[in-house]
Amino acid sequence: QVQLTESGGGLVQAGDSLRLSCADSGSTFSIYDMGWFRQAPGKEREFVAGISWNSFTTDYSDFVKGRFTISRDNAKKTMYLQMNSLRPEDTAVYYCARASATGPYRRRIGVIDYDSWGPGTQVTVSS
Repeated sequence: QVQLTESGGGLVQAGDSLRLSCADSGSTFSIYDMGWFRQAPGKEREFVAGISWNSFTTDYSDFVKGRFTISRDNAKKTMYLQMNSLRPEDTAVYYCARASATGPYRRRIGVIDYDSWGPGTQVTVSS
């Protein structure tokens, strides 16, 4: 059974960096595509980045391209999100999620494309 737990959030200043981690306590982490989402107060949950099960493919929303990097270590059952040049508008709760199906990577940007979620970690960027 998959159980995802995010860590690494915090309060930083604009321009700083953070690295988020997502640990999976289950046994099937290595065969699933994964993703990061975020949700700011009063807004919909939105796709941030995705990664294929074998790390061959990564995918980003336009607002984080060039600043954020997604990666994973299947041996450690952990996914990461390196966030550089943080901006106040990056303030949100960040969630990791597991794709709802295995198979060839396809771009999954909808909440409905994922079936397991972590509880989230708060990222606050002050100006």
